[in-house]
Amino acid sequence: MDQNMNSTKEGLISGSGAIQHKAYARVGLLGNPSDVYFGKTISFSLANFWASVTLEPSPHLIINPHPIHDLVQFDSLDHLVNRLQSEGYYGGVRLLMSICKLFHKHCKDNNINLSPGNFTLSYDTNIPRQAGLSGSSAIVCAALSCLLDFYKVRHLIKVEVRPNLILSAEKELGIVAGLQDRVAQVYGGLVHMDFSKENMDKLGHGIYTPMDISLLPPLHLIYAENPSDSGKNYQKLAELMNRNFDLRRCMFGDECLGALNIEMVEVARRVGAASKFTGSGGAVVAFCPEGPPQVKRLEDECRKAGFSIQAIQVVPSCLNDVDLKTLSLSRTF
Repeated sequence: MDQNMNSTKEGLISGSGAIQHKAYARVGLLGNPSDVYFGKTISFSLANFWASVTLEPSPHLIINPHPIHDLVQFDSLDHLVNRLQSEGYYGGVRLLMSICKLFHKHCKDNNINLSPGNFTLSYDTNIPRQAGLSGSSAIVCAALSCLLDFYKVRHLIKVEVRPNLILSAEKELGIVAGLQDRVAQVYGGLVHMDFSKENMDKLGHGIYTPMDISLLPPLHLIYAENPSDSGKNYQKLAELMNRNFDLRRCMFGDECLGALNIEMVEVARRVGAASKFTGSGGAVVAFCPEGPPQVKRLEDECRKAGFSIQAIQVVPSCLNDVDLKTLSLSRTF
């Protein structure tokens, strides 16, 4: 860490006024995609992958393109075409611009005064693309945290409202998603979410309850590099994870889910591990209830199939004292 940067739970703040925040990838453990059907879910933030955004005061407002993800210089026409076919047209600049717009609108609509001043935003990310780990919303979430601190309005925008703000910025760009991912990234740690229609209609958001991350057994993440026991009884968790995927498969069908995504789930199940999508596809969370020998078999099967696998690290809660004071309901499991 740069010796001129001070580390706080709010992020990193340098002596020059630069602010840096991280937001982590997300794993939907149970219930997804019922967040868009007024259901309940449990998700957690994944320390293995993250996006970071840095805000530095500047004379003009500048959004810096990423040298890799927002590439605008190519070696040839073939290079450009191949790049677009593998990565698509979109990088992170549009995400940063959109959250700036929606943040400004939210503050204006809610009579939150913003002090004058400009800044430069830049970002970086190591979250695998198209892996169902919420890479886009991680960039937006980290940028929102920077804006909250730059304008010193963190205490004025409630934690429960922030996932809606992030989702609005993504919907502005035509990204179809639900609140679950953004809640997990705003809160950090392990979170139970109740999206009942009554709550959504009355509050405009769900009821979000942080849970103790020590409740989780060891879990593993399986993903494609190039996409298109501790004495506790976890058998019920394994059954629920498998049931979650089976229900999704029945709802949407194999063609919609994709052969590669289904194969990642089946690789885990062939060694008796429970498995399901982390999100909408691209990566799988797996649980080996038989312990290390089963994990070894899973690792071997993943290597044979050409999939990457790594032990999951869970992020603790991201909320600081200022954030906690904005919570309407403070409950923990």
